Amino acid sequence: MKMRLRYAVPIFLVFILSCTSESADEIPIVATTNMVQLEGELLSIVNDHRISLGSNILEFSEVAYKYANGHTDYMITKGTISHDNFSSRASSINSEVEVEMVAENVAKDYKTAQAAFEGWYNSSSHKKTMEGDFTHTAVSIKEDATGNFYFTQLFYKI
Repeated sequence: MKMRLRYAVPIFLVFILSCTSESADEIPIVATTNMVQLEGELLSIVNDHRISLGSNILEFSEVAYKYANGHTDYMITKGTISHDNFSSRASSINSEVEVEMVAENVAKDYKTAQAAFEGWYNSSSHKKTMEGDFTHTAVSIKEDATGNFYFTQLFYKI
């Protein structure tokens, strides 16, 4: 059953992942790498993990992608990761797509899509989000002027 969010957005809010993890065997993201390709890679890694658990795959959402990109830009402007204005993002998504719940994971400074996934996987709250009862998602990865990478993945259930 679809529920229209009313008054306050029911949020499955996941708090900030601020860990940085690098190992010698990771292949770093380089400036010439296509970010859209990296976003697709991270989405595939998350979906492969969900399939291994017997869960549904998450469908790509243009709506979620628009708001994930906006939030990634915001974090770059601030120079730090955050869930600032999450309620507003969730409400905005709901104004375009009738959703039951919205969640997000954010990260910074990982050098590969696999490393970002592993960081989220090793955090119980972020792992719970990736494995949650969602139907749609989108990933935004952007680089700031000094070479730091920022990640936002939004999830929602219709």
